[in-house]
Amino acid sequence: MMKILIVEDDKPIAAGLTYSLEQENYETIVCYTCKEAQEVVASQLDDITLCLLDLSLPDGSGYDICKMVKEKSDVPVIFLTAVDDEVNVVMGLDMGADDYITKPFRIRELLSRIASVLRRYERQPTNDTHMKKIRHITVDTMRGKVCTHGNEIELTAMEYRLLLTFISHPNQVLTREQILEKLWDAAGEFVNDNTLTVYIKRLREKIEENPQRPTFITTVRGVGYRIGDAYATKS
Repeated sequence: MMKILIVEDDKPIAAGLTYSLEQENYETIVCYTCKEAQEVVASQLDDITLCLLDLSLPDGSGYDICKMVKEKSDVPVIFLTAVDDEVNVVMGLDMGADDYITKPFRIRELLSRIASVLRRYERQPTNDTHMKKIRHITVDTMRGKVCTHGNEIELTAMEYRLLLTFISHPNQVLTREQILEKLWDAAGEFVNDNTLTVYIKRLREKIEENPQRPTFITTVRGVGYRIGDAYATKS
């Protein structure tokens, strides 16, 4: 049974989430404070499948918990937030969060988001070879390792999947809709399109030699994106 960590200081909301998730056969752990959650992460993270983190807690922030989770393991994180603005979205995504949902939300929408995130983490590369190279970037899909100019860089789970989407379609223009479909499947309509812009911006900052003048992931105005003039090679 998959176990979900719920961190929510509003006890009626936490109770409702617990009931709804357990009806869907998820096991839950509920924490009402940042301190409680950090203790659970420190001792039980290996048993946790996904984290639902409220941003505003009486003794801290969901950001603190997310940072601790991601430093220990690549467990998916979804933020619960009452504030739907770009600053909060960017901060959460920068820390490695996989999605966010704004209160008040419908429980069916949250369940769809959870299922979508878990599907993404279950995916495995289907290519016959596990080494891909495009110009200065090398991706080892077996180990999930990305290097630029021979130096390993750290990508979040979604940044890594976005990079794989591009290198799996060399010399092909991908529309925003195609990219969202590949990343989020049928739940794509629930995802704010602005998050894709954020992911691409952050990925460019990590892999482009000059993020202000990108030559790897280039924008095709009015259409979408493509990998510059590069082509993929396998070794």
